Amino acid sequence: MKQLLILGTGCAKCGKLYEVTEQAAKELGVPYEINKVTDLKQIMALGVMVTPALVVDGSLKIAGRVPSADEVKKLLA
Repeated sequence: MKQLLILGTGCAKCGKLYEVTEQAAKELGVPYEINKVTDLKQIMALGVMVTPALVVDGSLKIAGRVPSADEVKKLLA
C-alpha cells in the first residue's frame, strides 16, 4: 500500500495536489492511503520549505508546484 502525504497549509494549490494525486492513484488501481499534513512544524521537520509537496512512502517527490496526473502516475508506478 502506497503511503501518500500532501504537505501544505490548505491553500488552493494544496487542494489541487490532493485531487491530482488521488485521481492518479485511482486510475493506476494501486492501493493507497492519503493524508494531509497542514502543521508547519511537521512540514519543516520533513525538510520541506515550499508547498504544496508530495511525499510517497516517506520520500519527497515534488515540492513547490502541482504536477499533472500523468507525472504523479509515473511517481506511483
